[in-house]
Amino acid sequence: MATYEQLAPLPLEIDSYGLEGLELNVSSDFTRLSTLIKLRGGGEEGVGEDVTYTGLDHTALQDEGPTLDLAGSHTIDSFAQRLDELDLFPAPPEMEVSRLYRRWAFESAALDLALRQAGRSLAGALGREPQPVNFVVSMRLSMPGSDEPETAERVLRMLDRYPGTRFKLDPTNTWTQELADELAATGAVDSLDLKGFYRGTPVDVVTDPDLYRMVLETFPGAWIEDPDVNDETRPILEPHNERITWDAPIHSVADIEQRPWRPRMVNIKPSRFGPLRSLCAAYDWCDEHGVGAYGGGQFELGVGRGHIQYLASLFHPDTPNDTAPGGYNLPDFPEGLPTSPLEPRIAASGFRWES
Repeated sequence: MATYEQLAPLPLEIDSYGLEGLELNVSSDFTRLSTLIKLRGGGEEGVGEDVTYTGLDHTALQDEGPTLDLAGSHTIDSFAQRLDELDLFPAPPEMEVSRLYRRWAFESAALDLALRQAGRSLAGALGREPQPVNFVVSMRLSMPGSDEPETAERVLRMLDRYPGTRFKLDPTNTWTQELADELAATGAVDSLDLKGFYRGTPVDVVTDPDLYRMVLETFPGAWIEDPDVNDETRPILEPHNERITWDAPIHSVADIEQRPWRPRMVNIKPSRFGPLRSLCAAYDWCDEHGVGAYGGGQFELGVGRGHIQYLASLFHPDTPNDTAPGGYNLPDFPEGLPTSPLEPRIAASGFRWES
């Protein structure tokens, strides 16, 4: 049975819902906001997290309050159809992709609530045994917009504190061969994100064939994520196409199929897919076509991080999942963080990864 078909009939009773804003001051230039969606019914509560990146979209939602007509008796599938009829944004979002992020927040909350009302876990509903989750730590070596030269200092400091850490790094236009060699010498780099689909953001990387060539040659065993494929870069990338993977452009199975090369591995971020049906279709497609998958984070501040860890434990536990505990993202990462692999910590019922 297809993955979504196992979840679609779950009964779902909604009496009301609420919103809770979360906030983290990352730097003087950036404050991360997210919103928890809390669906309530039958004495239970289901929670999802909206990871939209633009702060104004969160404040508009929270100021508007829980005005959507969601109450009633549903199934997971009929609730999704109800969401198809609604605009989840009080005003048009600053980025169109945010509609998918918010849709996932409502559908993940509904899944959590339906499972809690049924007294079942997601793992049990799907007949899958959770496995320990391998994870990598994703980072840029300096803060976006910084004028300071990038160094390997943060990677080396983390390896000193947590020797088994694996990394997903963001090469930038300031990388030198000396820096790349120093990082490669650690033997700890599993993947490199070239940010080839970002335009007009703080994390933009200008497409540079020389940078691509350096990264490909210096890290011969690493996955290369999201290159910008054009007439200049294609000849450089082509010999390495089996280790090229994709993230930012992937919102559906069709997006995977439209890549320049059929990937051996792809980044499946639930919030990028939006509806649960689309996410489940991607898992099934990867399984049917022998394509590996790994999970990715969206700087979650709440339950969203647990959701991606839970899904990784069920669908792709052994791959380089960008699902590290949030403490690894802090400028001064603390002592005592869990190390890879993460032991499964699923709740007895619901879509919940216990902290």
